[in-house]
Amino acid sequence: MPSKGKNYRNSVKLIDRAKLYEPAEAIRLIGEIARAKFDETVEAHIRLGVDPRRSDQQVRGAVVLPYGTGKTKRVLVFAKGEKEREAEEAGADYVGADDLAEKIRGGWMDFDITVATPDMMSTVGKLGKILGPRGLMPNPKTGTVTFDVAKAVAEIKAGKVEYRVDKTGIIHVPIGKASFGEEKLMANLAVLMDAIVKARPAAAKGAYLKSISVAATMSPGVFISPQSAAMMSVEK
Repeated sequence: MPSKGKNYRNSVKLIDRAKLYEPAEAIRLIGEIARAKFDETVEAHIRLGVDPRRSDQQVRGAVVLPYGTGKTKRVLVFAKGEKEREAEEAGADYVGADDLAEKIRGGWMDFDITVATPDMMSTVGKLGKILGPRGLMPNPKTGTVTFDVAKAVAEIKAGKVEYRVDKTGIIHVPIGKASFGEEKLMANLAVLMDAIVKARPAAAKGAYLKSISVAATMSPGVFISPQSAAMMSVEK
C-alpha cells in the first residue's frame, strides 16, 4: 500500500487528532493545510445517531448553500410542453423526454443531476436501475420531482446540494473550495448544519450528531465539536 505524500504527512502534524475543534478554528486550519496544486474541495462528514436500515430514521434532503460549491452542475430535466420551455429558460443543460431516456439507456451520462415533472416519472422510473446506483434518480424529498422546474434548476445552479445518510450512518457533503476562505466556508457549513439538525427524525434516540469532521481533497480531516456545530444552526 503506498504511503501518504509529504504534504499530507506535514498536515497531520498540524492537527491535534484528540481535539474537537470549534467550527471556525477547524475551517481556518483546513485553509492552512490545503496545499495541493489545485483548488481542493472541502467536504463535511457528519456521523449521525440514526439507524439507516429503518425507514423512519432516514435523513435526506437538499439545501442551497449561500456561496455554492465552486462547481457548476449539469442539469438534465425530463419535461414536456410548457415545462420544457421553462426549464430551458431557467438554464437547464438538457431538456427532453423519451429522447433523453433513450440516450441514457444507450450509455450517455453527461450530466450531474436529474429533475423531472411528476407526469414524467413513469418514463424516468424505467431508468431506475441506471440512475439509482449513481444517485441520479429525482426525488420529491430533494425537490427534484416538481412542476416548478424553473425554481429547481435555478436553485441547483445557485449551489443546491443534496444530503443523504449512507448505510454507515454518515452524511458526506461538499461545502465549497479551499479558495473560498473562512467566511464563505463557515456560512455554507452553518446552513448545512441548520438543515441537518432540523431534519432529525422523531424516531432517533440519544445523541443525534455523533461526530463531525471537515477535510479538503488531499488533506486529513479535522474533527469539530458536535455541540458547537449544532449551535451554528441558531447562530447563523
